[in-house]
Amino acid sequence: MQFPQIFVTGATGRIGRMLQHFWAASAIGEGVRWQARRPQADRSLDWAVFDPLDGNAGRALAEAARGRDVILCLGGVTPERAAQADGCMTDNTALAKAAVRAGAETGARVLLTSSAAIYGSRTGLLSETMAPTPVSDYGRAKADMEEACVKLADRLGVRVTSLRIGNVAGADAILGNWRPGFALDRFPDGRTPRRSYIGPQTLARVLSDLCATPDLPAILNVAAPGVVEMGALLDAAGLDWTARPATGRAIAEVRLSVAMLERVTGFATADSQPEVMVAQRNRLTPGT
Repeated sequence: MQFPQIFVTGATGRIGRMLQHFWAASAIGEGVRWQARRPQADRSLDWAVFDPLDGNAGRALAEAARGRDVILCLGGVTPERAAQADGCMTDNTALAKAAVRAGAETGARVLLTSSAAIYGSRTGLLSETMAPTPVSDYGRAKADMEEACVKLADRLGVRVTSLRIGNVAGADAILGNWRPGFALDRFPDGRTPRRSYIGPQTLARVLSDLCATPDLPAILNVAAPGVVEMGALLDAAGLDWTARPATGRAIAEVRLSVAMLERVTGFATADSQPEVMVAQRNRLTPGT
């Protein structure tokens, strides 16, 4: 396999740090350039340091992406950052559009990190053909980003794929934000909420496969097959939690269809097991 040359924007977030960890030991990692807003301590990586939202950053972004096959846009504003007044939700669109413009100038394909939050409170098997029905500010911001970038990409002739990523073990609200006294909804059938998940090492492999695949759909769900019960995930991590009766608004299951994804990359049965996802999370360096 010929590994692609990749430029990763927003590389200092949780997913970016995960990719740095797992790609460092693989052949694909040798061809990656990482973007950060400030100088980074790890000098072993190829860093491009600039603020992609600065008024003069368009040139810096295009130059950093020159010669790259793929621009992987991880840059975005999470609900946590927005709550800390460290970002505005509309920056999700601005960052993604900057990546698309760089793709137009350099000829690189663009992969945008979107979110399963686009599906809102819908239940059942959620496929890429469904229209977005977000209910949160974050989901609406990602839906707006997708729509704006489709229009821009069509106008500029750029190949763009939006990746609707499910929960990533360690960058989620369960493992990633666990605190003593953590409580989970329990439904009448005795189960806790079930969600589409993916382990960080599996995600790194999947993203490398997507970067190496020249023809991708415009939208792809990204998760391991099936769903994971949140209580089982915390149990696998050895983290205490208490059960509380689920209210009528609680959603028992959110399951992403990964049929399209599985045409591009494969999964082992173990990839969907909570114990394996927790083990992958535990391989990360502290603070990742």
